[in-house]
Amino acid sequence: MLPSLIAREISEGLKQYLITGFETPTPFFRGAFTALAEQPGGLFKGPYLSLGYPFQPSGTGRDFFAGFETEHPPFVHQEQAWRRLSADREARSALIATGTGSGKTECFLYPLLDYCLREHEAGRPQGIKAIVIYPMNALANDQARRFAAAIHANANLRGRLRAGLFVGTGDKTPNKSMTADNIISCRDALREAPPDILLTNYKMLDYMLIRPRDRALWRFNQPATLRYLVVDELHTFDGAQGTDLACLLRRLRARLQTPVEHIIAVGTSATLGAESEKGPLAHYASQVFQSPFDEQSIIGESRQSREQFLGSEAI
Repeated sequence: MLPSLIAREISEGLKQYLITGFETPTPFFRGAFTALAEQPGGLFKGPYLSLGYPFQPSGTGRDFFAGFETEHPPFVHQEQAWRRLSADREARSALIATGTGSGKTECFLYPLLDYCLREHEAGRPQGIKAIVIYPMNALANDQARRFAAAIHANANLRGRLRAGLFVGTGDKTPNKSMTADNIISCRDALREAPPDILLTNYKMLDYMLIRPRDRALWRFNQPATLRYLVVDELHTFDGAQGTDLACLLRRLRARLQTPVEHIIAVGTSATLGAESEKGPLAHYASQVFQSPFDEQSIIGESRQSREQFLGSEAI
């Protein structure tokens, strides 16, 4: 795939769409618009390419967690997240601010699985132990498949841990059990046997806290059962929506009588453009989660240097 060819195809497609989609019967205007579209730099500038070096490997193997192996050895930022978030290590809140394709999901997925497995082994299998909140159902559905694959791939997790998807899509054929490709999406099944990990959006979580028929979801939760609160794409919850989310999380903790200091809060965000953005992001996360965040809480990406990627002999 050549970026120059892709850019050319995109610009040509857009030009044809604009020319045909906004056709006018006036010959002069039609000719002027076509000339503008065909003129270099008339409608589009660029393309501008940004080439990033690969992420820095951590040197740690797939056996970071005692109870199972991860799919791949971690990058540096993933290992940093695992050490900070794991309940048997630092057990501190964190913001994951890395780029697309950096494995942000794996930064919190494996610590959640590790904690749930430890709870099962300690004789505390019941109750919702982690909640992941998404801004869009499409993100929740996509990551549900990744949770299913991660659980199914490990014999120590398969058949023990359960994850549930509770969004407002109204699936006509909901999944009643865990499979290699899907987590549980049948609401009756989730109410009958609440999952270890619940994937949802903030509107549905609001409903789950107030609807009488959803009380069954929380019946096994003791004050210390819920350990993780994850908000994916935290930066998209701005303005009134951010205020609603902050109030919702406070209501959730009050409903479960969970102390704020017991919660390990996790937020994922887009890559930060400058170091000066760390302070405002940490302050915002503190307001939303009501948990302490500082600039050290933000985990950014680490990429290989040019010398590491190309090799010293190639420079």
